[in-house]
Amino acid sequence: MNIELTPENLLIQLGYPVKEATLAQMERIVANTPGFEKFAKHLLTLNDEVKRFGGIVGLSNSKDYLKVKTDATEPAEVEAFTEYVTQWVEKYKVALEKVEGKNTYYILGHQ
Repeated sequence: MNIELTPENLLIQLGYPVKEATLAQMERIVANTPGFEKFAKHLLTLNDEVKRFGGIVGLSNSKDYLKVKTDATEPAEVEAFTEYVTQWVEKYKVALEKVEGKNTYYILGHQ
């Protein structure tokens, strides 16, 4: 079964309500992320996997990008989160921007 990754479906799969504001934000994120369609279907797996480390893939409150973050504080969990995200980025050729002082990355687009 294939899920069509519309902005509405992405919101639902990432655990967000489909409201006018969140839908508009997701549409801006898709438009603002070069090559989004090349890795979009892998975002759901990324979201599922980073949950093991207290992480999520979510909407940024400050920029029109998706973010990957963890609230984990234990060094081993943070390290495992970072390693998994790094492997995912290399595999799907995705550009990230690290938020200074946080275990958060913005997904900038396909490299």
